[in-house]
Amino acid sequence: MSEFLFDTHTAHLSQILRTMCAGDDPEKLIEQFETNCDSISQEEVSEVFDSLSDEGIEFHENQDVIDFYHEVIQAKLAAGAINGFPPGHPVRVYLEENALLRSLFAKIRKADPRQDREKFEALFNKVSKVELHYRRKENQLFPMLEKHGWDSPSKNMWAFNDQNRALIKEVRQALEADDLNTVIEKFPIMQSELERMMSVEEHTLLPNSMNLLEEKEWEEMRLGDEEIGWMFDQAPPAFPPREEKPEEKARPARSKPTGRNRELPFSVDDRYHYDEGYMTPEQVNLIFRTLPVDITYVDENDRVVFYNRGDDRVFPRSANIIGREVKNCHPPKSIDTVLRIVEEFRAGTKDVADFWINMRGKKIHIRYFAVRDEDKTYRGVLEMSQDITEIQALEGEQRLLDWE
Repeated sequence: MSEFLFDTHTAHLSQILRTMCAGDDPEKLIEQFETNCDSISQEEVSEVFDSLSDEGIEFHENQDVIDFYHEVIQAKLAAGAINGFPPGHPVRVYLEENALLRSLFAKIRKADPRQDREKFEALFNKVSKVELHYRRKENQLFPMLEKHGWDSPSKNMWAFNDQNRALIKEVRQALEADDLNTVIEKFPIMQSELERMMSVEEHTLLPNSMNLLEEKEWEEMRLGDEEIGWMFDQAPPAFPPREEKPEEKARPARSKPTGRNRELPFSVDDRYHYDEGYMTPEQVNLIFRTLPVDITYVDENDRVVFYNRGDDRVFPRSANIIGREVKNCHPPKSIDTVLRIVEEFRAGTKDVADFWINMRGKKIHIRYFAVRDEDKTYRGVLEMSQDITEIQALEGEQRLLDWE
């Protein structure tokens, strides 16, 4: 076994690659490398490949080397960065998800959809959960960066996220149509773009974010991340590793009763008066949660100040959207439309904007309403989104309870 003893990880890695390029089997060398090497730096990897290149050893087209790089080396590279953050830290979670994606790509390269459709589709569905990764960036990380004056990710990276979503959709549609030739053609393109996005995150987005954001902001971000979710089957460890403080509940400003002094069968001391009736903040919140419609309110300063938390929202939201400029809350391709709606509502020339789209087999109705006070002064925009698929299917009448 003495031939398997190496002074450095680079020496061990170099021997594995030399063995591959010589056409021999490095299985035992790889097993030892995976056991003894927890992580490796990009500088070390580059040193090894540069040395082989200087010696004239051809490795660029060697499929064994390519597979080994994707399946082992990239995992070791990722481990070095991941271990620099405590468990559950949002940056560590982003890196862990990237590591998961790379491992899925390594597996899916060996799954020919024509030979093993079920395995390929199962792996593809796991890759598709990158949507949660992108949602957290857009709704959690980007708003934090905007507060520090860096809005380039919102303006640019979001557009690339959408392009990747479109590529994922193309592969999914081809799978659903059983068009495996298109799947084989499109999947490598999709994979390449997702890998490019991971590289931008790891070399630009996340390092710059660490320089800009304070620890308390990462802790706050983690709370909102939980509302959106992760690519993993189980949630990452809590961050910070202690019992999280409950969020402070903002109490609405009290408004004075309208002078109706009739006796009520309940005390109004802990309630607030609305156009008609009195409710506690808890009751108001429960109503918003129960409504079968997504509601988001943007005030007259174009800032998001409220959204309701339903059990099954059409579009995801998280706490970091509160206080965010509305122009940064939509993908770049939609910004011009959103800004026009706001301008027309503010000017008083329009009061309602309606849209309907097909999404994941459902018909979604999206409505924007101008909010004005009693003096007709513009006070913001109310956005309402609802799944109307079942409503559209209604026919005739139903006058009796059908719980049986």
